[in-house]
Amino acid sequence: MNSSVQSIQSTAAGLLRILVADDHDLVRQGLRFVLGEQPGWIVCGEAATGLDAVRSAQELRPDVVVIDIHMPGMDGLQAAREIRTANPQTEVLILTIDEGQEVLRAATEAGARGIVMKSDAARHLVAAVDSLARHEVFYTPQASQKIAPELADPPGGSRPGLVASAGTLTNREREVVALVAEGHSNKQVAVALGICAKTVETHRANVMHKLGLKHTAELVRYAMRDGLIEP
Repeated sequence: MNSSVQSIQSTAAGLLRILVADDHDLVRQGLRFVLGEQPGWIVCGEAATGLDAVRSAQELRPDVVVIDIHMPGMDGLQAAREIRTANPQTEVLILTIDEGQEVLRAATEAGARGIVMKSDAARHLVAAVDSLARHEVFYTPQASQKIAPELADPPGGSRPGLVASAGTLTNREREVVALVAEGHSNKQVAVALGICAKTVETHRANVMHKLGLKHTAELVRYAMRDGLIEP
């Protein structure tokens, strides 16, 4: 089945369409396998260069593009910028091995609303795509610590496209917190939110890290203080 037909069929089925872009075949295969396992998600296309990613995004109109920052020819940052300019509804998740603050800031300025270190991808990729599918910003805890100062006091004023600081919980994370605090298991939360249990586990771990919590009892107290559940 060619990518155009696959895209049309996935749109009709109401699936989340994802384009993966990386110049390494094994990485693309791994991304396709992990993302394609999620209920309601489909990898509608692949790209091996930045230019191919831009062309495929224009043709397929995916909901989310997952792209490596280091791509031959046109790099992932320029590709992200062109993809977002052509279709602002397409969200871009940057994968990077670089941990420098300048790289994270550049990715944000390019229009990417999610950044995941490649070393963190196994733990955070699904949760990141889930957040971007809801048009929410996602940073792993490691990236958040580096980019939070930039988001709190960006040079030259506020940055368009950012709806929340890195230190705040996303709407999905707040939903997970509320359900967990009410005593629901990860599996029950997954059913209630229409996501898989592994995604719930990732969101839960991210929340605990962001808030500096170690026990579920502390999470319950936070939920009560924040008004997520009734005391």
